[in-house]
Amino acid sequence: MSPDTADSITVLATEQLTEFLAVVADRPDEAAAQRAAVECAVRALGADLAVLVVDGSVAAVVGLTADAVPAYAVSEAAAGRRGTLLIGADTYAIAHAPIGGVSPGGLVLGRRAGGFTIEEICLLRGMAQVLELSLHTLQLVEAERRQAAENGRLIDSLQRRQRLFEELSTVQRAIARREPLPRLLEMITTAAAELMDVEMAGLTVLDGDDPSRTSLVASHGIPDDAVVRMQQVPIAALGAAGLAIMGDELIAVDDYASSPIAVPEVVRARLKSIMAVPVHENGVVIGALFVGSYARVREWDKPAREILQAFAEHVSLAITDARTLREMNHAFHDALTGMASRALFMTRTENALVTSRTGGAAALLIDLDRFKVINDALGPNAGDRLLAAVADRIRECLRTDDTAARLGGDEFAVLLPDVTGVEAAVPVARRIVAAIREPFDLDGRETFVTCSVGVAYGVTGEEDAQELLVRADLAMFEAKKQGKDQFTVFDPVMRESFQKHLEMEADLRRAVLRHEFQLRFQPIVRLRTGEISGLEALVRWQHPERGMIPPLDFIPLAEETGMIVPIGEWVLREACRQAAGWNAQRPADAPLTVSVNLSAVQLDRADLPDVVSSALEESGLPAHCLVIELTESLIVDHRPETLRRLHAMKALGVRLAIDDFGTGYSSLAYLRRFPVDIIKIDKSFVDDVGDEPAAAALTHGIIQLGQALQLSTIAEGIEDAGQLSELAGGNCELGQGYYFAEPLTTEAMQDLLFGK
Repeated sequence: MSPDTADSITVLATEQLTEFLAVVADRPDEAAAQRAAVECAVRALGADLAVLVVDGSVAAVVGLTADAVPAYAVSEAAAGRRGTLLIGADTYAIAHAPIGGVSPGGLVLGRRAGGFTIEEICLLRGMAQVLELSLHTLQLVEAERRQAAENGRLIDSLQRRQRLFEELSTVQRAIARREPLPRLLEMITTAAAELMDVEMAGLTVLDGDDPSRTSLVASHGIPDDAVVRMQQVPIAALGAAGLAIMGDELIAVDDYASSPIAVPEVVRARLKSIMAVPVHENGVVIGALFVGSYARVREWDKPAREILQAFAEHVSLAITDARTLREMNHAFHDALTGMASRALFMTRTENALVTSRTGGAAALLIDLDRFKVINDALGPNAGDRLLAAVADRIRECLRTDDTAARLGGDEFAVLLPDVTGVEAAVPVARRIVAAIREPFDLDGRETFVTCSVGVAYGVTGEEDAQELLVRADLAMFEAKKQGKDQFTVFDPVMRESFQKHLEMEADLRRAVLRHEFQLRFQPIVRLRTGEISGLEALVRWQHPERGMIPPLDFIPLAEETGMIVPIGEWVLREACRQAAGWNAQRPADAPLTVSVNLSAVQLDRADLPDVVSSALEESGLPAHCLVIELTESLIVDHRPETLRRLHAMKALGVRLAIDDFGTGYSSLAYLRRFPVDIIKIDKSFVDDVGDEPAAAALTHGIIQLGQALQLSTIAEGIEDAGQLSELAGGNCELGQGYYFAEPLTTEAMQDLLFGK
């Protein structure tokens, strides 16, 4: 196909989708919209037959009478399990597009002569997305009308619903006119603020290259300087909007100042109430729409929540329409790598699962390991060149008829059509893992990256494209869990494992809101005198049903989801407060120190030094009594910003310790460059110090290294008198472990320090 021909097809498809949106949005009720949709689809695609199936029943048909339509066969076609339909003496080639929502179904088109092209199928899918969102809006408005009539609501409530209907109709007409997307989003955000009688509203969306961050793209009543600060913000730092995105749920806070998720800066700005709802695209959360009140505390009742959700649905409609158009303009290919786009990949996968001659198709989902670290270190331009090079290597591993796609960011997918089983995909997955493992040359710099691959197989007529990709995703998640740089084949038990992972994540989010975390304190002792000189604060999760959950079971998940930020800040503030209280009961010349562990996620936050300063100021704890513990690997993977934040905390007077020293990438260069005060000798060295000469020599070497660099040394995990004697004899200054005390509750530590 020539470029001119491709451009003309794209322009024609755009015009047809615009006409479809205008026709459907202009209909007064659900039945009329359904009828208009099938009529417009037949006309736009030149089909002989169009059938809309809803909840297994035929809702609208063009090309036949309703009683002549074989409902079961059409439902099979709508589900993607048929490629043709036989009706009377006519055989129809079939194209279908699913429709989700409260009443799921599908839009089926038939053609007597010849099948449908990829471009026509993608156009049909765009039409189905528009129809789904339009029907949802009509259902919402109709439900509100019925509810108002049944309950005899007051006149002002009816007027409010009428205003909502008018505002949403205005938005739909603007979308049909193809108003610029930024203007549409500003229109929706302003309408939400005015209709809900609030002073502030905003829309924040995930960054396309770094989905852990969001940027404000539309606002009403938010000062310009605040708009600037709300660009490239980590999700976990967004408060209510961040929780709405992470939890995929509406978050309503009536009294913001007393809420546990309140952001101090926002409290100082005197925000009284806030509500946020997630915004979706194709069922995936892509951002959040939020409104807030500065004038008074608001009780966010059911009507207010439904109104905000209605506006969020129209944000989804506008973004989906704009993205569909953009994908069509890009001719269904990724601009950076030249690979197939997600839309084209899903369409080809659906076709492969309907038309395969050998039994089915296999899908591989490929995700790069630690790409974010490389991208941050080398810059986005080098990151893009790396992604393009990865795409080339993936293509080299495939057959001519296979499809390689970039789904977004550093995630790729491969379709292997016409294969007889998953065994055919295993050699391909093995080749891809090995190919990516080889070094890449980026501007003369040798760069290494690995990948995790999930493999899944679908039988023709039994699975659809979405299910196949979900299975591959679950397998890829398992490959990540098992250590990365490998491939894993889907097994049904993975779904149950992932479900437990999701349940734990949901419980963790609720735990933050419900204050289910507790602190334990383990004493740090001067080995020569036995005097307690400090404490390490350790977080525990008291689950209401599962009981006490140890840190290793939830800290990695908290770091992965960003929830470690609010958890870590609470630990810091509570540890400082408690230590200050105990020091008030001790002699002024013998204060206790308190050690708090810091994660890499927390160290990525620009406001970390301010948070530490605030915790010290609020508690009254002197800065020299606070020790921040960092792992060796965190220091090795540092960025320039990391070093600046450590120096900023050091300038406060806080002391820094390297935890688990000796287990990572120990280097004198790092000890010299970083403002470290303390090294903590890992328990693995301490375990054998009294029994094995080699272990004792290594441990004494670390102690002497600390002395030479004028650093304090703390031995972790001391469990018996022999270890204590060996360490004290080797001039180790401090130690902790079960020999002295296990991690204690606040009450037990009070008794240990001061007696009952």
